[in-house]
Amino acid sequence: QVQLVESGGGLVQPGGSLRLACRTPTHIFTFYIMGWYRQAPGKQRELVATITSNAERTYADSVKGRFTISRDVAKSTVLLQMSSLVVEDTAVYYCNARAGDLEYWGRGTQVAVSS
Repeated sequence: QVQLVESGGGLVQPGGSLRLACRTPTHIFTFYIMGWYRQAPGKQRELVATITSNAERTYADSVKGRFTISRDVAKSTVLLQMSSLVVEDTAVYYCNARAGDLEYWGRGTQVAVSS
């Protein structure tokens, strides 16, 4: 079975940084669109960023200029570098892989931004 494994979540103060990682099977990483979503308490899950196999990127307006999504080809891992964090970034962050009629999700990693 396909497994997406997130890591890197934690508790940080406003203005701090975190790097999330999503380890992905090679055949998924190579051809799927990879993305990060997040869901805060009481809110709907929302798209944060995506990256294609050709390294084309998209970002939600709320994170543009602060977050960077990238691909580590050697490790079949998608990364989300988060900087200048604000309390509104607090959420469970989920890794997603999608191509055609197939879609896979990780179990999520908690990010809490609080003073």
